[in-house]
Amino acid sequence: MGCCDYVLICCNLQEIYTALRTHHTHSINNIDEFKNRLLHWAQQFNEVVWLDSNSYSEHQNTYDLIVAVEAFSNLQATTYQAFKELRSYQSKVKDWIFGYLTYDLKNDLEDLESQNKDELEFPELWFFQPKKVFLIKGTTVEVQYLKEYHDAINLDLKQIENYSVSKETNVNDSKQIKIKLQIHKDAYVEKVTAMLTHIHRGDIYEANFCQEFYADNTHINPLETYLKLNAISKPPFATFLKCDDKYLLSASPERYLKKAGHKVISQPIKGTAKRSLDPIQDAQLKFDLEHDQKERSENIMIVDLVRNDLAHTALKGSVVIEELCKVYSFEQVHQMISTVSSTVEAFTHPVDIIASTFPMGSMTGAPKISAMKIIEELEETKRGLYSGAVGYITPEGDFDFNVVIRSILYNESKNYVSYSVGSAITAKSDPLKEYEECLIKAKAMREVLEN
Repeated sequence: MGCCDYVLICCNLQEIYTALRTHHTHSINNIDEFKNRLLHWAQQFNEVVWLDSNSYSEHQNTYDLIVAVEAFSNLQATTYQAFKELRSYQSKVKDWIFGYLTYDLKNDLEDLESQNKDELEFPELWFFQPKKVFLIKGTTVEVQYLKEYHDAINLDLKQIENYSVSKETNVNDSKQIKIKLQIHKDAYVEKVTAMLTHIHRGDIYEANFCQEFYADNTHINPLETYLKLNAISKPPFATFLKCDDKYLLSASPERYLKKAGHKVISQPIKGTAKRSLDPIQDAQLKFDLEHDQKERSENIMIVDLVRNDLAHTALKGSVVIEELCKVYSFEQVHQMISTVSSTVEAFTHPVDIIASTFPMGSMTGAPKISAMKIIEELEETKRGLYSGAVGYITPEGDFDFNVVIRSILYNESKNYVSYSVGSAITAKSDPLKEYEECLIKAKAMREVLEN
């Protein structure tokens, strides 16, 4: 297969053009039990994207849960002309497509490269047109099947409602998983110090420096691992993604980009504080984050970058900061989040909006290109899907994508498990405090894997 060829399953282009969906709406009494059975039922398919908001009402989620399974057609691409291929694919399909963009697609947009090692080996871009889509809001389930498969709706719903869910509690193999570091503490301090040198001489203002934790020769149960990770984190952009033998198990709290009609919003996160079980101490930690000038300056720098990115496709004067440096509380951490919006023309292609803002500023730094070059020099591993994005584009051209952070990545064939964390380095950064922040962010993934 060529580097950006289509992989079309059980169809040709003419069939893609004419594929329509049937719509069925159902009211479910016990929606939590239905969702649990739906996720287990979905494991039979090679292609699964599960996007769960965990019922967060503050993050402008269109649905509580969106599930897509079983490819009717799909697209895999490497870096070369990946966004061009995605634009063409979406234009021809004109249907729901679900998938991901890896961080290293930066090389398709700028004169950059990624030479660091990659043990996970995810395709750099992957999207599929699902045969079956489930959209859940409250206790209502809307089922959208391609017309060729609409006869299966009632049978599938019956299977889901009667699905026998195993009560197994052992997430992973009984043997202890040994987590290893690609960058040890002393080396981390040296690398952050080198990044600070770049900042102090004016090469960059800020950069997001990341490190990988991994376990090789390790088998995990992806579904049970995801369920435990989601249970202890309950984030607004949780994801279970299965691409053949590769899995993403994500507890992401961050939205990358959403388009609804003519409006586009981005919600970058910069600023993290740990939680406390003591309500008084927890409130103090939140207050301290809200008033931390270093964290606020990090966030504001990225907001400026996002404003610039959105302006490439926005109507003149339509880029607005709706919320600046607001602190939200999640199960594991407090996070400082800003919301930036813009307005686009009706004819603006959704992939053009994504390409003009990718990778997201919260995972790069400012200026963006210089930061990405320095990141590549100092990091030890290729980021791949970590700090990329997972989401969907609707038949109408709307979309919603998260930022792949707080996530476990798993290559089942290679028995390789990985999670990465990062922090924003600015002129005021203390390397040891940045290292401690990384450990706070890594806490949930490590707990889940070490069981």
